[in-house]
Amino acid sequence: MQSEDDIKKLALVLISGIAPEADVTNLDPTDRLRNQFDFDSVDFMNFAVGLEEQLNLKIPEEDYPKLATLNSCVAYLKSKMDR
Repeated sequence: MQSEDDIKKLALVLISGIAPEADVTNLDPTDRLRNQFDFDSVDFMNFAVGLEEQLNLKIPEEDYPKLATLNSCVAYLKSKMDR
């Protein structure tokens, strides 16, 4: 089982891979990822798919808004993994 810290680290690694220019060390965990990085809809979808692949779970497209901020992403994924 993944801890919240593990999920956060994975999310930051994925963000860095999609947006290499992103300064994830100064990321605001409460602000929308798309506001902080040059994420378009394809980048965001790649982020969601990367999370699915790395965590071996399915994220329905209607749940993508729950991945909007780092904090909401971690909380959502943790709740899915705890089921």
